[in-house]
Amino acid sequence: MDGALQTVDPRRRHTLGILVMGGIALLQIASEFLGTHDLARVLSKTVALLVGLPLLVVCSFALFGWSSRKGLGLLGPLFAGAVVAGLFFAGLLETTRAATFSLTSVRPGSGPYSQWDVLRVGFTMGLTYFALWALLFVLPVVAESARVRGLEADKLRTLAELAQLRSHLEPHFLLNTLNAIAGLVTEDPRQARRLLGNLGDLLRDSMAPGAEMETLDAQIEWLRRYAQILETRHDGHLMFHWEIGDGTPRALLPRLLLQPLVENAVKHGALMRVGGGEITVRTQLDGSRLVCTVEDNGPGVPKGSTRPGAFGLVSVRRRLALRYAEAGTLRLESSPAGTRSIVELPLELGASS
Repeated sequence: MDGALQTVDPRRRHTLGILVMGGIALLQIASEFLGTHDLARVLSKTVALLVGLPLLVVCSFALFGWSSRKGLGLLGPLFAGAVVAGLFFAGLLETTRAATFSLTSVRPGSGPYSQWDVLRVGFTMGLTYFALWALLFVLPVVAESARVRGLEADKLRTLAELAQLRSHLEPHFLLNTLNAIAGLVTEDPRQARRLLGNLGDLLRDSMAPGAEMETLDAQIEWLRRYAQILETRHDGHLMFHWEIGDGTPRALLPRLLLQPLVENAVKHGALMRVGGGEITVRTQLDGSRLVCTVEDNGPGVPKGSTRPGAFGLVSVRRRLALRYAEAGTLRLESSPAGTRSIVELPLELGASS
């Protein structure tokens, strides 16, 4: 996420923009000379650009710096800057054109261009180069600012979804587990105490503030407590298997990423199987990628169907997209023999404990 928010070095962008503006000015002067062979006209435009372009760039940056500090937005400063640039270049070109007359045999009024033509061309030059400046310097900043705001909004939305995921865990899961504990208090007090301890640890860990990322080892430990509660509540109808590959416990992944996949596999997979179902949580390394699979032996999902209100799966996909862009994926593989949720993401290692 931090890498996604980094921007291009402003000095490098400014240097490139100035070189582009200078290059376009040189091309304009060269094409002017080759097309007209009017030395006085080329000389006047050259002087106007040599004087005007640096002033345009400096004053435009000053204008937009001031408007940004005042919070004036973009449209007003852009319009004002364009008009001022046009008028400035019109007067500048008229001045340089008059100066060239004094250095040549051509006199005002005897050339092919009237004073009005010179003013019109100068105004157009000012508008053109101001628009070029805005395109090179303002548009990238606006686009980058919009991109960063979008990423920040996505991050805030994801944090809100994580909070919703935690709160979603509390009501139905907590009440059902407390009911199970109440039924075990007299029948099996030891099991009731164990279940109560697991529930307390689970809720404490899920609600405690923490980093966005956690090790797979910590997430699997949390899921084991979660699974023990579910196995106790559905005694004889649900069983978990854990296949944790070598090298994966230290891998980092977003907090609570796998919980919605496990919950989905239990509710819509294993518990739908007559006689009881099984859940397998598998982790492995595939080169420089971490692969986590949550598999159930339920009846599967009809092809092309989407479960209404599948908040958990949507949240997992969004969190992967925000953190890893296209490098993190979630895919579902389903058949009558069961369903697999497969998460693949770049391998990041946390500090060893």
